[in-house]
Amino acid sequence: MKKQISVIGCGWLGFPLAKKLIEEGCTIKGSTTSKDKLEKLKKASVDAYIVTLNENGISGDYTECLAKSETVIINIPPGLRKHPSKNHIVELKHLVSAIENQSIKNVLYISSTSVFKDEVHCPIIGENTAPNATSNSAKQLIAIEQMLQANTNFKTTILRFGGLFDAERHPAKFLSGRKNISNPNAPINLIHKEDCIAIISGLIKQNIWNISLNAAHPQHMNKQSYYTTYSKRYNLPLPSFNFTEKSKGKQVDSSKLVQLLKYSFKQAP
Repeated sequence: MKKQISVIGCGWLGFPLAKKLIEEGCTIKGSTTSKDKLEKLKKASVDAYIVTLNENGISGDYTECLAKSETVIINIPPGLRKHPSKNHIVELKHLVSAIENQSIKNVLYISSTSVFKDEVHCPIIGENTAPNATSNSAKQLIAIEQMLQANTNFKTTILRFGGLFDAERHPAKFLSGRKNISNPNAPINLIHKEDCIAIISGLIKQNIWNISLNAAHPQHMNKQSYYTTYSKRYNLPLPSFNFTEKSKGKQVDSSKLVQLLKYSFKQAP
């Protein structure tokens, strides 16, 4: 797979993704917002640049980071938990303008299944389900997806991941010991970092563009059963749940992605 790819956002997911693509024969340009991470990226053979997005524009070596790449992977969390008033849509518009100034053929945008609303009947979210969530973060993600899909300068694939985890960063560790957790009967929709990387690699290898796909492991235990079982297995303080209100949730169906890539998930939640 001899391609030059720019990975915008070489963090928790983006950095190991970049290393995997390099192993597969790609040349990788990568961005970080931290000078401290530049050397780490360069030691891993990533052609690394400082690139920072904000509402006023882009700073850093973004032109060099994008130059001569065939594909751009946009892997930038909105960051609205820390900065709820910021406009991530405007930030991405600046990046899209920079992409348009290069000969980029393809854009892979890492989105989230949070664009789909949690409901009492816990609907099955298929590939034809229209994003409908109303939180500030979800509305911004939906607007960004639509902006990219409407752009005729490049082909766009939207990849919506469920809850991301690995051995060190697992939601059960965050929830263990917590009290009064809502939606105990809602299904889990999790996906391991290893699967995320393999799926992205597969999409690029097979040139699957101009499509929207959902990605979550097909195991959908309810929150109470799953997090209680996990906590017991790893000797963590047990969480407790609030059953006074009906649970709201959704079940993410990744069957279209599995069919397209002939994919088997590697890591169960």
